[in-house]
Amino acid sequence: MGKSISHTSASMAYGLREEKKPEIVHSQYLAGYTPKEVTQEFRTIQQQNHQCQKNTLSFVLSPTIKDGQEMKNKQLQEITERFLKQMKLQENQAIAFVHRNRKHVHIHLYVNRINFQGQAYKDNFIGKRSQQAAERVAREMGLTTVRDIQQQKLDKANDMRMVLKRIHEKVIKEVRPKDFDQYIKAMEAYPVKIIPSINKQNQLQGFRFEFAGQNLKGSEVHRSMSMNKIAEQIGFNRKVVEKAKVDNAMKLMGKTVNLSPNLVAKIANKVIKYTIKKSIDLGMGI
Repeated sequence: MGKSISHTSASMAYGLREEKKPEIVHSQYLAGYTPKEVTQEFRTIQQQNHQCQKNTLSFVLSPTIKDGQEMKNKQLQEITERFLKQMKLQENQAIAFVHRNRKHVHIHLYVNRINFQGQAYKDNFIGKRSQQAAERVAREMGLTTVRDIQQQKLDKANDMRMVLKRIHEKVIKEVRPKDFDQYIKAMEAYPVKIIPSINKQNQLQGFRFEFAGQNLKGSEVHRSMSMNKIAEQIGFNRKVVEKAKVDNAMKLMGKTVNLSPNLVAKIANKVIKYTIKKSIDLGMGI
């Protein structure tokens, strides 16, 4: 995280509170360490530039939980120094301290936006640029990056989707549910929790699948698991379908829910296909 701020003293004072157990890991071109002392030293340089209002840069550098817990202050100092160099701020006044009071160790870094020549550091896209600089530092030091974590999560989610699709196919093929209730109950045995999505008009919109810590819409798992596709794969009782065509509604988990005309049509079409196939099979003596 990175941004320009105007409330240097208040921000530092909050971060340096005793209960947060702060430890200073880096300081450059400063004599003092308290919020008041650092703010005053910053201000002495900032007086050279009266146009800049948000004249302090605030950054938060966060290694992953695993990496952070294994790091000593010397390594955290190295992260800070490398980051300052990447941001071309190694010649500006700066102070950094680490918080270890929580599981996620992180560094707070404050840098004087005004350099010794009275020039203000350009802060356009500062948030994005600081993320990119932090990622380069992580690569240099062999640390896990945000991009690595995102890819790991994506790979895990893709694996989970594949497993969930296989469970769905197994239930459809082996259990052959005759309605949504049977399908939901059969999926729970694996265990996959199915949560019906019902809007304010009490109309069934689809199913959400809760599995392995993930909660996804059927269409997010696979296109074959959208509401309409699932309806096409279930062998509904003819009488239930005829009633649904008249009422545009159906029993679901003990409650009556409304169905869209499109969903009713999909269900009815499945029954028609099944009836035709059965007639053909009987006619051929199968």
